[in-house]
Amino acid sequence: MKRIIKRIFNTVGFDISKSNKSPQYSLLGLRNLPIKTIIDVGANIGQFAKIINRFFPEANIFCFEPVPVVFQELNKLAENKNKKIKAFNFALGDSEKEIEIFHHKEHSSSSSILKTTKVCESFYPFVKSQQTITVHQTTLDKAVDTFNIPLIPEILIKLDVQGYEDRVIRGGQKTFDKAKACILEINLDELYEDQHSFTDLSCSLYKHGLKYAGNLSQTFAEDGHVIFIDAVFIR
Repeated sequence: MKRIIKRIFNTVGFDISKSNKSPQYSLLGLRNLPIKTIIDVGANIGQFAKIINRFFPEANIFCFEPVPVVFQELNKLAENKNKKIKAFNFALGDSEKEIEIFHHKEHSSSSSILKTTKVCESFYPFVKSQQTITVHQTTLDKAVDTFNIPLIPEILIKLDVQGYEDRVIRGGQKTFDKAKACILEINLDELYEDQHSFTDLSCSLYKHGLKYAGNLSQTFAEDGHVIFIDAVFIR
């Protein structure tokens, strides 16, 4: 009977699974890990930080957001979380310098140091409303060296930097070597100029001992193909 009901739902485009096995509940096994430190790169206003804090309430969360007006909201969250969330107002990449970022005024979470492509603008017309801002960039390894709090194992790193992931990884070699797991938003369509592919990023993380473990979620286009994914890598 269960198989029959499942097939019926499948024919109309739905799938049935136990809630305790869904990626949103299990985090593909991450919630069973003793995560004590979380590094949130591309934190925006703290959406991920708030969610992951529910799974790991004792973990220290270090959030990085370069856009000043967005950082103000993130900092309010940090101030209300009893020092468990710490916010930093600069970008992370593979070098230390002043750099321009394209702030998407109507959708700040898609802002990027990289330019949007025509493909991105066709899927998401709201990204066309942009403002160029100069921000300070440093590397993840340099930022970690300035922390007053040590990175207590196990460490989870989340990257949501709109095609800039490879630069963050290059600037965080020592930190990624210590990470137990990593969550990356990876574009399968070319949404940003000079973004790296899923294969490139998987190979980079594999060199640090982190292997692809599946997707927490994936976003589809109207024709059914996947535009981008939230991929999990685990040591």
